[in-house]
Amino acid sequence: MKTRNLLGALCAALFASTAYAQTEIKFGHVGEPGSLFAQSAEEFAKRANAKLAGKATVVVFGSSQLGGDKELVQKLKLGTVDIALPSTVMTSEADIFGVFEMPYLVKDRKHMGRIEKEVFWPMIHPAAEKKGLKVIAVWENGYRHITNNKRPINTPEDLKGIKLRTPEGKWRVKMFQAYGANPSPMKFSEVFTALQTGVMDGQENPFTQIYSAKFQEVQKYISLTGHVYTPAYVTAGAKKWATLPADVRKILEDTAKETQAFVYKTAEKAEDELLAKIKAAGVQSNTPDKDSFVTASKPVYEEFATEVSGSKAIIDRAIALGK
Repeated sequence: MKTRNLLGALCAALFASTAYAQTEIKFGHVGEPGSLFAQSAEEFAKRANAKLAGKATVVVFGSSQLGGDKELVQKLKLGTVDIALPSTVMTSEADIFGVFEMPYLVKDRKHMGRIEKEVFWPMIHPAAEKKGLKVIAVWENGYRHITNNKRPINTPEDLKGIKLRTPEGKWRVKMFQAYGANPSPMKFSEVFTALQTGVMDGQENPFTQIYSAKFQEVQKYISLTGHVYTPAYVTAGAKKWATLPADVRKILEDTAKETQAFVYKTAEKAEDELLAKIKAAGVQSNTPDKDSFVTASKPVYEEFATEVSGSKAIIDRAIALGK
């Protein structure tokens, strides 16, 4: 009798353990500790877990522990990762996400808020759903700037011949080709070593990614181009998402949207502080001639409008929302 009771208790414990494991919501991202991605995901997990009260638990895996951006998107589709925070890589899933790759499109976060409401959700998000992905909120990667070891970048001509790492998205590559650079897509986790060894001369990222990844230790110049504002998308795999209980989905979605205000506030506060820290590390800063970059960007807009069906109307609408 005692043996049967013990066996029964062990089986019950095993079942409970398995049930608990099934409620773990794996949230993967590529940001290093202290990055905006890390702060955003951790804040979301804290808020969501308080509301979930044991129904499920969000566990954050940063620093590309669960893979780079492309791998994370594939794992979302497979259901082996529950939530991820892709940014530029979404253009590899649906070309229409390249709207946010167009240089100098987003003026500020208020403008981005209007674009999100009137352009992203009705016009762009459906393309992700067709690929088996469900965006539950829009956060931020940020305004991007160029760092390199060759020279200050004042105009596109200064990029000629510079080996520049870009994220895994073709429109960023096309943009820097138009500027005269030699761009190469590469996983974020590989960038530090590539810069350190000279495989790459430079890269482009928001301050938060530059500083948290310690690029200031292996770069001489930072040019404040602010060439692209990149959103980040809190994204789930549609099939796996549909298997979660409705109340859990609602808490996750509501909390992700609510966390956006924290993300924007944190990003805005960090901008001046992080640039000061990057300069204090010995990196030389300059403010480029942005008009020259805007002029050099026209072919990218033209090619995008030609290649991606319906994109011109979307871009025109996004631009109009900034006026």
